[in-house]
Amino acid sequence: MKYVVLIGDGMADEPLEELGGMTVLQKANTTNMDYIVMNGRAGLAQTVPEGLPPGSDVANMSIVGYDPKKYYSGRAPLEAASMGVELEKDDVAFRCNLITIKDDLIVDYSSGHITNEEAKELIESIDSALGDDKVSFYPGISYRHLMVAKRGLGANTECVPPHDVIDESRHEHMPKGEDSEIISDLIERSINILETQPVNKNRIAEGKNPGNSIWLWGQGFAPAFTPFNELYGLNGAIISAVDLVKGIGIYAGLDVIEVPGATGYLDTNYIGKAEYAIEALKNHDFVFVHVEAPDEAGHMGNMEAKIQAIEDFDEKVVGTILKAAIDMDEDVTIMVMPDHPTPIALRTHTSVPIPVGIYRTSEKNPDNADAFDEESVKKGSLGTVYAADLVRMLIDMR
Repeated sequence: MKYVVLIGDGMADEPLEELGGMTVLQKANTTNMDYIVMNGRAGLAQTVPEGLPPGSDVANMSIVGYDPKKYYSGRAPLEAASMGVELEKDDVAFRCNLITIKDDLIVDYSSGHITNEEAKELIESIDSALGDDKVSFYPGISYRHLMVAKRGLGANTECVPPHDVIDESRHEHMPKGEDSEIISDLIERSINILETQPVNKNRIAEGKNPGNSIWLWGQGFAPAFTPFNELYGLNGAIISAVDLVKGIGIYAGLDVIEVPGATGYLDTNYIGKAEYAIEALKNHDFVFVHVEAPDEAGHMGNMEAKIQAIEDFDEKVVGTILKAAIDMDEDVTIMVMPDHPTPIALRTHTSVPIPVGIYRTSEKNPDNADAFDEESVKKGSLGTVYAADLVRMLIDMR
């Protein structure tokens, strides 16, 4: 038996007046995900335990089979692992966004989805000016970067994700609590450094949002995972353009597969991800494929872009893998789901249960669900399941 888990990050949503009370999942053409629930099993999954933030880190950790109540220590340590930054025992990793501030408002959490090359230059200028024996900065992908603080600095500081406070005053959302003065000072000092950088002057001249401030959040110490093959008796691989998801795979002992053209954005290489997943099934029992695009559209509040991202995910990822799986000699179990909702109206994550569909190629067990969306799956046979139990449920499913 082979297992494939397909994640359309943030696909779930809430009813919109513009769509006559439908959600974007209900509006989108999702032929392949509909096939999965109509010929398999459907239900809801709770990916975010009560008391934990509804982030992609917590949600994807749950789906990979690691209960966040036991394993979660923060978002940034996962990203550090993906970036090859080894954390010592008392190191605290922070996510370091490059953001756009205008008139003291946080107007863009991604600096207009700044390019890797531009961002690298900016983060290197920050590390040169602010890095010392207490903190170091590491360039990542687009707007997503890393700061590592020594000797537990900032571990208990209260920090807010920038995508949760778009168009709000930066002063109202600066870090609070223990060590907050030090962390806030780094943010403040970054503004003066970044405004003079040629990269930002060029972006402004081209009508693009500059990366004119860093924003620190999502901090934590390195977690300790039990290896995936020890927990589940399967060897596995993970495919994603997002460092935090790849970091989960690294800590779990999964093979991280890089796909050319995988950007973590709307222009990602959907087909490439599907083709690499199909190839990975030849020598892996379990393959986890994550696509970020619907979540990015949700954060932008762009309904049309989110519908397109969902349809691209359904056609190019789910459809390609579903067709290949049906043609394989060996049984394949496919599970498709979001990791959490990213409602267009809110432009941030929520923790309500999300739709899940499971299909096994050797069986056709028509469920009561007739479409893959937030409401139809409630008619399915799975009920509401705790996401950290899903991998075990797939293995034990009869």
